[in-house]
Amino acid sequence: MGLTFLLTAGGTGGHLFPAQALASELMRRGHAVELATDHRVGEIGRDFPARKMHVIASATLAGRSPVALARTAWKLGRGTLQARALLKSLRPDTVVGFGGYPTFPPMLAAWLTGTPSVLHEANAVMGRANRMLAARATAIATSFPLAGGTDPALASRTVRTGNPVRDAVIAAAAPYREPQPEGRFDLLVFGGSQGARFFSEVLPEALQCLEGHLRRRVRLVQQCRPEDLDRVKAAYDALGLEAELAPFFPDMPKRIADAHLVVCRSGASSVSELSVIGRPSILVPLPHALDNDQGRNAEVLAEAGGAWPIAQKDLDGPALAERIIDLMNAPARLAKAAAAARDVGRPDAVRRLADLVEHVASRRPVSALAQGDQSEETPS
Repeated sequence: MGLTFLLTAGGTGGHLFPAQALASELMRRGHAVELATDHRVGEIGRDFPARKMHVIASATLAGRSPVALARTAWKLGRGTLQARALLKSLRPDTVVGFGGYPTFPPMLAAWLTGTPSVLHEANAVMGRANRMLAARATAIATSFPLAGGTDPALASRTVRTGNPVRDAVIAAAAPYREPQPEGRFDLLVFGGSQGARFFSEVLPEALQCLEGHLRRRVRLVQQCRPEDLDRVKAAYDALGLEAELAPFFPDMPKRIADAHLVVCRSGASSVSELSVIGRPSILVPLPHALDNDQGRNAEVLAEAGGAWPIAQKDLDGPALAERIIDLMNAPARLAKAAAAARDVGRPDAVRRLADLVEHVASRRPVSALAQGDQSEETPS
């Protein structure tokens, strides 16, 4: 008989995509899946394979004034009451959280009701909400070696599974095509909801710096915010550049697979998808992020030889143009980076995580599986 799992994730791609991958795997195994998220879910969650989606009240900690703290606490408290009522009605075998403050109420409600829970950390640095929840989770799944190592108090409950990627990502994985001298060069640029504006400013300047024969080779696919589309399109039209622009690409895994080079932020999902598909990238970590989680994610891929991180403060149009020109003229270097990225990919991460949550649902001890950040064993 199948089990029931409640997955909970913040309403952005970095949280929802690994949750979506796990939901698909659990449903293939005959289980029922429901999703608790927040109001931002929008188009990203349109294809989420859940039996039902529940919007739970939540809030991100913004500001330290007494009024701001009280408002956040009130919203999280209301969300916890909603989540507790949902758990009593649904009676899930396990709650699985994927980070972000919308995860907080359902995961706290799981602890309050004695429901087993698994907390998944996608980044190489544990997020604020996850740090607060970790002590109450039955098991903790990590994607990368955590910066600073695993907290000794949590080591007996921590298993490194990798970061699950969607079925479409695994399906898109294919051998890298080296760009041919004087041939077409496919460049993909995306930044997510928080990063697309910077790329909309720097990319037109960078591509303007390319000599005509190089610019004519470029076939650009770029994610832009809706308010930036007309301005960026006009800039590329003036350059005579072939470009496809959109605020959202539902087939992003295929776009990654088709690219000779990717320029993007280094969120956990982006880094995981680049490594599973195996594509070289210039990574620009989101600046000012707490704990520099994107910077550490980028380091993981760079240390393997699969990416070239650049801090945003060091990147302007001419600097990016120099990197692009260098790589356009070094197809063997791009191919080597693509292979290195794929070598660190974990296409089996979703299976590992599904095995772990089934194990937790059975209420067997997690300590037999936990090897901290050094684990390469698959739960069974």
